[in-house]
Amino acid sequence: MDRQRLPARRRSALAAALTAASLAAVGMATAPAAQAADLNVAKNAGFESGLANWTCTAGTSVSSPVHGGAAALQGTPAGQDHARCAQTVAVKPGATYTLSAWTQGGYAYLGASGTGSTDVSTWSPGSTGWKQLTTTFKAGPSTKSVTVYTHGWYGQAPYYVDDLSVFGPDGGGGTDPEPGIPAAPTGLAVGARTSSSIALSWSGVSGATSYNVYRGGTKVQSATGTSATVTGLTADTAYDFQVSAVNPAGESAKSATVSGRTSTGGTGGPNPNVPKHALTGYWQNFNNGATVQKLRDVQAQYDIIAVSFADSTATPGQIVFNLDPAVGYTNVADFKADVAAKKAAGKSVIISVGGEKGNVTINSDASATAFANSAYQLMQEYGFNGVDIDLEHGINSTYLSKALHQLSAKAGPNMVLTMAPQTIDMQSTGTEYFKAALAVKDILTVVNMQYYNSGSMLGCDGKVYSQGSVDFLTALACIQLEGGLDPSQVGLGVPASTRGAGSGYVSPAIVNNALDCLTKGTGCGSFKPSKTYPGLRGAMTWSTNWDATAGNAWSNAVGPHVHGLP
Repeated sequence: MDRQRLPARRRSALAAALTAASLAAVGMATAPAAQAADLNVAKNAGFESGLANWTCTAGTSVSSPVHGGAAALQGTPAGQDHARCAQTVAVKPGATYTLSAWTQGGYAYLGASGTGSTDVSTWSPGSTGWKQLTTTFKAGPSTKSVTVYTHGWYGQAPYYVDDLSVFGPDGGGGTDPEPGIPAAPTGLAVGARTSSSIALSWSGVSGATSYNVYRGGTKVQSATGTSATVTGLTADTAYDFQVSAVNPAGESAKSATVSGRTSTGGTGGPNPNVPKHALTGYWQNFNNGATVQKLRDVQAQYDIIAVSFADSTATPGQIVFNLDPAVGYTNVADFKADVAAKKAAGKSVIISVGGEKGNVTINSDASATAFANSAYQLMQEYGFNGVDIDLEHGINSTYLSKALHQLSAKAGPNMVLTMAPQTIDMQSTGTEYFKAALAVKDILTVVNMQYYNSGSMLGCDGKVYSQGSVDFLTALACIQLEGGLDPSQVGLGVPASTRGAGSGYVSPAIVNNALDCLTKGTGCGSFKPSKTYPGLRGAMTWSTNWDATAGNAWSNAVGPHVHGLP
């Protein structure tokens, strides 16, 4: 964390005594003792210890975004609660203090009350990057404590605060101790790979202000966050990586080593190639209580990022995209830049159509053409790699497949096409969704069926299975695997946390067991497939935002497992 601290001027007791004696010998008075240096009298000012020392109505400590270290405060206003967080600090009567903090996101207020003189406050109308708020106050002649606070505003987006400082004379409470050398990072994992780059991610370390990335024992770059993409690599070559954590006190030991191999190279087109085993995550273009992310904040483990959702128009089949101000972008150009940056990092960014509340009707040649034309226009305008079909209110397989083939003809062979049907939609090859998937098999990337918000369903063995178990995942996936889809076109779709769906959450361990059961024949429950499917594409989650809300537990556990499948 950034701490404002002036260097203390110290002299040894012996030197001070000798100086005083020398001055007395020549009849000179000794100079008055220097006053103690000013310091930050706030405790846990960077929220590295969660909300310790703070009293908050609707706040939480998050790992992203952060201004310094590994944590920051997120306040989420709701109803009449403007998400106030406050701390009482010890001050020196009559002293002047500088109050400052770095803010990001929605409306953010910073102030001091109970000063004994004039209470102060300042605010920001919101920003997409970190912005520092600063004000000053003077403690009253008998004031020994002051309350400093921050909050958002009613009906506005969540705000973030980091590196708060109440800088002035020590009022008797001291300050946080200087940070020690941080611990070595853990959780280092290989993400998306191209023929010349490998993406890495790791868990944040408390007290770290940056990280060093090592390749083969040699430092190759630094990062302020918990992910990095190492570029300039040779195709089809294995590399070893480590990371270390850094702060003003020094550099930690290096993490455990992970290995990653670059791909052999692709078609050379503008869109990245989806890895053999891929992780898909839906990014929410709205705020429903999950952690609000910009696209740049999406965790590095995700290979396919589905922007949720496109909107329908009065023209059947036509779709548009409206960027929701609630996610923090002040202009569309910033969003487009984030799409381009994710693609440059080897990710596929696609536009999702449908969702629980959305519906697009494609039931005629005219609506199929309208869909293809409008979807392609969005791909050109925003840089999307393709589309995701998440229509949950019924489809017409004939015209949907026509629309998708028209879109593919416009976009070319690198278009990414995914689907996210409900369990009932894939019970047999006679359902409209299954028929549509088979009809576009020649251009289909993956079907990530939603194994949640579902009742009990039949497995491929004719037995009934209940959601929430490894058998539910494997026995239902078997229907698709034996019903005509290639294993590379089948993925497991699950919620990222208990709050991500009404029912059907399973732990990452169960997801990984199901992946192992289908690809290697291990980790199965009572249902055991008659053969293995090593080419299984991977897994999907709703959503990257709920994943972030749960501390990235899902992507940190399932992502490396998917990328390590045979």
